[in-house]
Amino acid sequence: MNSDIVDLRSFYATTLGRLAERSIAMAIASVWANLPNERLVGLGYVLPWLDRFGSDADRVFAFMPATQGAVNWPPQGPSATALVFDEELPLVDSSIDRMLLVHSLEHAENPRETLKEIWRVLAPGGRLVIVVPNRRGVWARFEHTPFGTGRPFSRGQLTELLREANFTPGAWADGLFFPPSRRRWVLRFHELLEKSGRRFWPMFSGVIVVEAQKRLYQGLPVTQRASRRVFVPVLTPQGATRAARIVPRP
Repeated sequence: MNSDIVDLRSFYATTLGRLAERSIAMAIASVWANLPNERLVGLGYVLPWLDRFGSDADRVFAFMPATQGAVNWPPQGPSATALVFDEELPLVDSSIDRMLLVHSLEHAENPRETLKEIWRVLAPGGRLVIVVPNRRGVWARFEHTPFGTGRPFSRGQLTELLREANFTPGAWADGLFFPPSRRRWVLRFHELLEKSGRRFWPMFSGVIVVEAQKRLYQGLPVTQRASRRVFVPVLTPQGATRAARIVPRP
């Protein structure tokens, strides 16, 4: 099940969503290396973190998958949002310095193809930061948050995917150690639960964050895509094809 853009915006407008955003931002900051004059692209729903980490970037774009939907961003100034298909990004080769994926890889139809497409658009030595639900965590088991949709990952699964797509995993981090409860008394003690979780149960975090670097010294086999996804506006009327009439031979 894919997360809808309306549901994502509604979740991060709640108290639980704002606390989750803060916890994930701390995890991303621990693996975020400074790149001067970088060209940054966020894929998925990354708006809360692009405001934090894209302030020093030369250019910032927000790519949102077509299955999710898109909203205008930033609120002021020219729009930097694009509705895309994650296996065919509208970028030329080696044009981006860093990509940030949140609410993206767990919903990808083919995660390997998505990572290969990201490898194509990243510049040599480019960096990729991925945030995905943790398979062992509690957040992946409840559907009232966006982390309960899609497929969760383990560190081993992420490492295998990244290496198959010619990425070298680097720094790792974890986030969301407090339970995904909307009860006020639980949210009141989220800081204590977050600190305790980092110390006593780090393997059961809600999300896994990994920073990987584009690898250049190994070639990728070139394969022809079996099919190409074509998106049609939902308001376009779809006509039924008329069946051909079969005339028997005399």
